[in-house]
Amino acid sequence: MTDSAAVRVLAPVRFRQGSGRLCLDYLRTLRYRGTPQATEELADPQALAAWVKQCGPCGDGPVARPAPGQLVRARALREAVHALILAALGPDGPAALPAGARARLNSAAADPLPTPQLTPSGALGWHAEDPVTATLALIARDALDLATSPTLLPRLRPCASPVCGAFFLDHSRPGARRWCSMDTCGNRAKKAGARARA
Repeated sequence: MTDSAAVRVLAPVRFRQGSGRLCLDYLRTLRYRGTPQATEELADPQALAAWVKQCGPCGDGPVARPAPGQLVRARALREAVHALILAALGPDGPAALPAGARARLNSAAADPLPTPQLTPSGALGWHAEDPVTATLALIARDALDLATSPTLLPRLRPCASPVCGAFFLDHSRPGARRWCSMDTCGNRAKKAGARARA
């Protein structure tokens, strides 16, 4: 788990996406993980509801403000996903995941999922009685699928930036992507390289 005393709190207007998987986007809610600049984006229950509305499938409907206990569980799930990703990338694979993290992931994955519904306009929408719990169930299932996939796991990468802490799924044809985003980390690295050469 993250030492909350060492983590700044931030409530962004927009959350970062684009990692290639829902569970990896969710990991990005602890920005600059493992650095002195570590920043908690799930600052309060309202921020968790905002993440679910922006990034989850039930974003078209209302998302009730989660209870404080739900925020604690959501952050704990995020840390279990992080532990699973680290274990999956290690020499022993997902089997090295500690029992507590495995139990947390399995428990979250067992919760009810959003269900598809046809809207009056003829579009596909998603519904859940509790969109937060349903989205966390999707995150847990997505993480379990990713960490045990022999075809996807080799394309799972940490960002090359030493301060970023994000992971992404490399869908590029050569499989040589280095940055979680060329607009942020990649661009900063290019600018730093240009300054160094100058």
